[in-house]
Amino acid sequence: MNTPIETKERRDMDPAYTWDLSTLYHSDDEWKEDLEKLGELTDRAAAFSGKLTDAATIRAFMDAETAMEQKIADLYTYAMLRLSEDTRDAKAQEMMSIAESRYTAAVSRVSFASPEILSLPEETLREVTGAEETKPYHFNLEKLLERKPHVLSSAEEKLLASFGEVLNAPERIAENLQDADMTFEDAADSKGEMHEVTQANYILLQQSPDRTLRENAFRSFYKGFRGHINTFTAAYAGCVKGAAAEAAARHYESSRAMSMADEHIPTEVYDNLTESVRKFMPAMYRYVKLRKRILGLDELHYYDVYTPLSKGSTKTWTYAEACDTILEALKPLGSDYTDRVKKAFADRWIDVYPNKGKRGGAFSSGTYRSNPFILTSFTGNYDSVTTVAHEMGHSMHTWLSNHTQPAQYADYTLFVAEVASTVNENLLVEHLLGKTTDPAERLALLNQYLEGFKGTVYRQTMFAEFERAAHEMAERGEGITAESLNRVYKKLVEDYFGPELVMDDEVQYEWARIPHFYRPFYVYKYATSYSAAIAISEAILTSGEAASKPYLEFLSMGGSKYPLDELAHGGVDLRTAAPIESALRKFERILDEAEKAAAELGL
Repeated sequence: MNTPIETKERRDMDPAYTWDLSTLYHSDDEWKEDLEKLGELTDRAAAFSGKLTDAATIRAFMDAETAMEQKIADLYTYAMLRLSEDTRDAKAQEMMSIAESRYTAAVSRVSFASPEILSLPEETLREVTGAEETKPYHFNLEKLLERKPHVLSSAEEKLLASFGEVLNAPERIAENLQDADMTFEDAADSKGEMHEVTQANYILLQQSPDRTLRENAFRSFYKGFRGHINTFTAAYAGCVKGAAAEAAARHYESSRAMSMADEHIPTEVYDNLTESVRKFMPAMYRYVKLRKRILGLDELHYYDVYTPLSKGSTKTWTYAEACDTILEALKPLGSDYTDRVKKAFADRWIDVYPNKGKRGGAFSSGTYRSNPFILTSFTGNYDSVTTVAHEMGHSMHTWLSNHTQPAQYADYTLFVAEVASTVNENLLVEHLLGKTTDPAERLALLNQYLEGFKGTVYRQTMFAEFERAAHEMAERGEGITAESLNRVYKKLVEDYFGPELVMDDEVQYEWARIPHFYRPFYVYKYATSYSAAIAISEAILTSGEAASKPYLEFLSMGGSKYPLDELAHGGVDLRTAAPIESALRKFERILDEAEKAAAELGL
């Protein structure tokens, strides 16, 4: 067993296990120098205002705008990465604040472009979108033309752009309330020892084998949210009403249609998801029943849904072992892919260990001219290994897109963003399952697999239903109250978890702690991406290169096509319900395996 990793100050960390930001900037001073260049690039792009009348000029503007956007990305990303190293660092906080304000100012100064281009006569527009001069931007122009009915006048667009920070205020209010202002009562365990309850450790407490601690932490946590539920309601209502107002101003039939139009996704994809998942509710009820049986409970409560079903292996990984395991698991993707992953490990793409002040969670980020960067806090458990595999999926998607596409098409959409990360996770768990016949180890791994489905397909779809209901309330002109939101959420939990779950009063407040609700109609993408990833990883493991080749081509597409078309190239057609239902049938098969392993253990 490895000893716990000591949390050090940032300055005391071994540089070999920190990321190397030099592919962005060698120093903070170099970053400051580049701020001046952003001003020049923004001036150059803004100078085209009132001049976008022909293909050659529009091409010149789009080149200037792309250069400006790349510079913004470099400056913003570096500041964000520096702040993530130690969120207490006042200098990094200042850099982040500067980057955010410069970003808002730059976007506002070029907001004239879309309405100006779209105000051109129809014949001129057709000429521009088909002209040889604008060929590198034809797809972007096609997307712009599609938005024509929803783009406002230049003055109106500039006004809307200037309201960016105001429209983000509800999210900031909820975030500050939750992360900075709220405190929770300590929770007693079965021995009477007290444990601090925080946003950061709540899920860890819910995974504890001590049921008394789980229950007391659960009641403490949601007591905190109940005490602030009216403030959370006001914040979320502001977000929902802001989205409704923008959708109406832009002539969309709903805020959902507006959110999905950005990625050319028909609302039927959303509805296919919710309808398909509801068809497979009996499988979730089976899982809940299995959980109740294995845990040996007379009643299953919401504070019992996170604790592992089996202790499984006590194995912990060193970071080197984790890297080797991941490389082995990713072999089905081919040597070109794994060689690049190996180089990512060697070239310090990853900020590996926790340090004091380091941002929580994990992410992958980067820009067109830098390599991707991964933030994680590796502790040696199974979750740490899957997190590295997951984030490496994002990073490889970014790297392949950046090295295949021009800058204007390198960024992939949020709709496909979770596919690559989840494929890597699935390949990892299938690799580990293939290496063990021990029923305890298998049950632990299968539990992780089932939890992935529960958390990413079922739970995110439940969130998607909640969002749809909340936004429809606003669009019908109904008041959004704490009572109405609580009622909708509680009914959804009842529907999704079934009759075996005892419905504690606290459950109705859970919606208030979900930050993704402040990015309207985002959460459903987790469920569609996960389903697509299941289909792709299954195909790769059964068909080899015949499936991995189109998948790697998909990873190289960036944003050069609409996301549904990209996924279809990769082997998954989300215009139908088939991939969702195929993934849920996989859930049923994993559940069969878990029930078998539990029976072998006498559970």
